[in-house]
Amino acid sequence: MAVSEEESSSSSASASTCRSRSAAMNGGCYLAKTVLRGSVVLQVVYGHIRFSSSKDAVFGKETSLELVVIDDSGIVQSICEQPVFGTIKDLAILPWSDQFRSRNSQVHGKDILVVLSDSGKLSFLAFCNEMHRFFSLSHVQLSCHGNSMNQIGRMLAIDSNGCFIAASAYKDRLALLSVSTSGGNDIIEKKICCPPDNQQNIRNANGVTDFCGTIWSMCFISKDLHQSSKEHNPVLAVLLNRERSYRSELMLVEWEVKEDLLHVIYQNAEPAPFAHHIVEVPYSYGLVVLFRDGDVILMDCRDACNPDLLYRISLNFSPSVEEQNFVEPTIRISDIIDEEGMYNVAASALLELSDINKSDPMNIDDESIIKSGSNYVSSWSWDSANKNNPRIIFCADTGQVFMIEIFSDCDGIKMNLSDCLYQGIPTKVLLWMETDFIAAIVEMGDGMVLKLEDGRLVYTSPIQNIAPILDMSVVDYHNEKQDQMFACCGMAPEGSLRIIRSGISVEKLLKTAPIYQGITGTWTVKMKVTDIYHSFLVLSFVEETRVLSVGVSFSDVTDAVGFQPDVCTLACGLIADGLVVQIHEHAVRLCVPIASANPEGVTEASSPGTWSPNDTTISMGAVGHNVIVVATSNPCFLYVLGFKSLSASKYEVYQLQQVRLQDELSCISIPQKQIEVKPFVSQMSNANNAPIVSLQAEFDFSNTFIIGTHKPSVEVLSFSFDKGLQVVAVGSILLTNTLGTTVTDCIPQDVRLILVDRPYVLSGLRNGMLLRFEWASTSNVSAVQSSCVQNFTCSQLPSTNTAPHTTSVNYRAMPTSASTLLDKTRDTIFVHLQLIAYRRIGINPASLVPLSDSLDTDVIALSDRPWLLQTARHSISFTSISVQPSTHATPVCSSECPKGVLFVADNSLNL
Repeated sequence: MAVSEEESSSSSASASTCRSRSAAMNGGCYLAKTVLRGSVVLQVVYGHIRFSSSKDAVFGKETSLELVVIDDSGIVQSICEQPVFGTIKDLAILPWSDQFRSRNSQVHGKDILVVLSDSGKLSFLAFCNEMHRFFSLSHVQLSCHGNSMNQIGRMLAIDSNGCFIAASAYKDRLALLSVSTSGGNDIIEKKICCPPDNQQNIRNANGVTDFCGTIWSMCFISKDLHQSSKEHNPVLAVLLNRERSYRSELMLVEWEVKEDLLHVIYQNAEPAPFAHHIVEVPYSYGLVVLFRDGDVILMDCRDACNPDLLYRISLNFSPSVEEQNFVEPTIRISDIIDEEGMYNVAASALLELSDINKSDPMNIDDESIIKSGSNYVSSWSWDSANKNNPRIIFCADTGQVFMIEIFSDCDGIKMNLSDCLYQGIPTKVLLWMETDFIAAIVEMGDGMVLKLEDGRLVYTSPIQNIAPILDMSVVDYHNEKQDQMFACCGMAPEGSLRIIRSGISVEKLLKTAPIYQGITGTWTVKMKVTDIYHSFLVLSFVEETRVLSVGVSFSDVTDAVGFQPDVCTLACGLIADGLVVQIHEHAVRLCVPIASANPEGVTEASSPGTWSPNDTTISMGAVGHNVIVVATSNPCFLYVLGFKSLSASKYEVYQLQQVRLQDELSCISIPQKQIEVKPFVSQMSNANNAPIVSLQAEFDFSNTFIIGTHKPSVEVLSFSFDKGLQVVAVGSILLTNTLGTTVTDCIPQDVRLILVDRPYVLSGLRNGMLLRFEWASTSNVSAVQSSCVQNFTCSQLPSTNTAPHTTSVNYRAMPTSASTLLDKTRDTIFVHLQLIAYRRIGINPASLVPLSDSLDTDVIALSDRPWLLQTARHSISFTSISVQPSTHATPVCSSECPKGVLFVADNSLNL
């Protein structure tokens, strides 16, 4: 378990070679590939894993470890998930102590994760924050690899002082290990097996006794090291169920470390209710709790040779009305075993037959299906934060959750049982966090996070578990050209139908509480064009804007940047080094950040330069290198703005050109990076030597921006100081299906210019479709007459030429040639954008988020769920991203997180 890949491969090289040769001789080979990691949580532990002050939980998921935290809102945040070699059998935490020193500085002050697996090794793991994964500290071989019942590798127990570790098999054997106090790399100093090797007996007060039977539970009887004057010999309490007996036997085994001897100092096999768990009481040396059928026993084992019963609580209660129909009748061991300990097969069969009618799931009114007999505890967890009055929370087999508080009064130590705190289905594991959140793991359904409030447990969030998958079907449901698995998961009453998709896994670094309601936009902004890392994160809300500094901590620097905080920001960006632009519905604001916002800012704040349209409001805008483009909707105008310096830190925004629009704009996009463009050489077709792609040789994409209109259409425009605004290319959108029906809501939601050897335009529509346009051949180039920018009420439309439409299996695209611009500076020649490909990625509007400023960068598309678009010359690769559906996203590049992406989902920020 958790060994290096080379070590693992070398140990099984010969076996795998033999198997390969055998398979080859038989003529058949199989390749197995894991498409989805297991989600079944079997073990949960809690400790200081990442830092000495962090409060982390680790989920054991059969073949992987997942490090998680539960945030203030009760949401489980995954830090990392790491596969391991082998199947995890049990997890435990070895607490850090000053008396145990290690030469590894990465471990100082942090707890160590102890893992028991079918590899036969006891592994000690620590978490490395730099590598963001667990790494191995040491391994101790306990047995051969495998799952034999009598091989050690089933259960772990660690004493509260962190001095000793116990590991058991399913039956007959266990091992005790002492933790080294030296400064070496060896964590384990001594090891002894019980019973000793090649023996079945162990010494006791009357001679010897055999150690044969199923080990149900075990725990250490800890001692106060500060008050103990003699050498510390550990005492291990073991619950043993001997073969063909329905009784549980309590043994206290002492290890005389100096003499390296084991002997039983107490043994109790008297007739009593069956015991399921024995648990040490934290911060109360010598006290243990025994969970039996029908009751809970508090025992005093400070004198391990003569344990004393202190208090008993009965657990005979009935399940609540709303959950009683979900409780299945069970047959207890004591019901089918006679007093001599022999199985009565006939009685067992009769009981099964008699229960057929009682277990009828349709008989919902029959009260006889309520389970009779004694209740027992299925899971438990201590309150780790309460040291004075220990509290334990437990779930009964009825699904009811209770709390027991241990306290002292004049009559001695007692226990107090609370009322039912929560009613659900029985849980397999409980974990009580210091923040009063409780993780409850269910065996065949979703787990849950509960919050202890006002003496009750309140459901907070789920812990997803798709197992078991009982049936599945693979289909392409939304015609997304990517199959999805529809799976029937879970068991009654927690069964569900789930959709499982393939996707790129991401590493979740941070998730905030769901306090970011009403986000309308997110952007990251650099301080200089040549900067590698982002400086600011801009969050726009319905009536508010906040600017956060990007770094180790995201602090609010809205005022220091110069943004107006009480407006909704429509767009923002870097226009030049040290100059940031904010666009809201009333004005364009050019700001100069000061040094408190960024070290490269100016020393003194200055009033920002502003520009506003006359008697109208701005509907959208975009910021590029040395240029700002904004649009209004009523009336529809397009403005191109520039800026000039008035003094050292004083700037003015002024209008370069104004153009009347025929159609309202839906989106604007400006390439963020200056492009050094070589003249494009037209590729010739084989048919008539006509160029496939036609572009002016002197055309410069660095002065280009793209608009989407309500026509609907996408248009490529360019601006230069000598020629003004020009139309470069136009692609109209008119899609019909095979029945001839027009596809509705084809208005562009977002547009991007992509340049991979040759340019094309990518557009996301409001109906969840993605379109890809390329430059058409020269036979479709249109000469358009335009009027000058003098009469803004001009209604003369450009001449139109209809290009050949593009057909496909499901849709036909019928582009027209007219641009949405009514006013132009001179006669314009532009080409038609030809629809090359389309794809539906959902039914919600499709937004495009480039991961960098480069025009050949990968793009994240947001719709029903996030997609990664990897651009290439002839095609685009679509891959689903394994994150929850998000409304907004933006790349976040910092020294701590160079490839980060911030997703906004469920009112939370997810990095």
